Amino acid sequence: MIKVRNISFSYSKNIILENICFDLFPGECLGVLGNNGAGKSTLITCLNKILLPKTGEMYIEGQDIMKMGRLETARRISYVAQKNEIGQVTVFDSVLLGRKPYIKWTISREDIDICNAVIEQMGLSPFKLKFLSQLSGGELQKVMLARALVQQPKLLLLDEPTSNLDPKNQYEMLSLILKQARERNICVLIVIHDLNLALRFCQKFLFLKNGNVYRYGDESIVTEETILAVYGIKTTIAKVSGRKIVVVDKEV
Repeated sequence: MIKVRNISFSYSKNIILENICFDLFPGECLGVLGNNGAGKSTLITCLNKILLPKTGEMYIEGQDIMKMGRLETARRISYVAQKNEIGQVTVFDSVLLGRKPYIKWTISREDIDICNAVIEQMGLSPFKLKFLSQLSGGELQKVMLARALVQQPKLLLLDEPTSNLDPKNQYEMLSLILKQARERNICVLIVIHDLNLALRFCQKFLFLKNGNVYRYGDESIVTEETILAVYGIKTTIAKVSGRKIVVVDKEV
């Protein structure tokens, strides 16, 4: 279980996040939503200690994240950034980098086996010896997710994992994330802009507005009123095949 209480962050006097609170259980996906500049990416970088919160507490399985060393943090929390550098590195070697928190003097048979297993689960076996520069956007995103999974984390942080992907790859990527979260009992936090994708794949929602929590809860909080308050757009919420969808009104 992930427990976050009253996390605040600021640059000098510029408040970016204020009193952020939420809980997340294994197998759940939390969608973090809000306009650009609301503090979504800052929240992720506070959770993995790239940035240190000014105040607040964060716990993972009852242990204080802020008191963990860098190695222990890397074994518990993995992070997939919105943009990743592409070099002349093979898929296998890129995924193997995710084992860095566990590698001591040399790469073990266990490290190799874990990488091969995740590569196969992600459908990346045909690309194992290809360079990252030879991959499509969807394939590259799967490699980044595979690298994060071989860390064997308890918390997976994803910053817009479907950006620049076509609808088919968006669906495949989020389906993989949800499947892996449930099979591995991982808590997943996703910064995401597409409300309908969030409704399809997330079980909890955290709406940020001006660095504060505007709403937090299950899909019942995703309402026309919330969307208007957070995004400033009028929408209609309907149900199609039993699922909630958001439709932007014509006059917008």
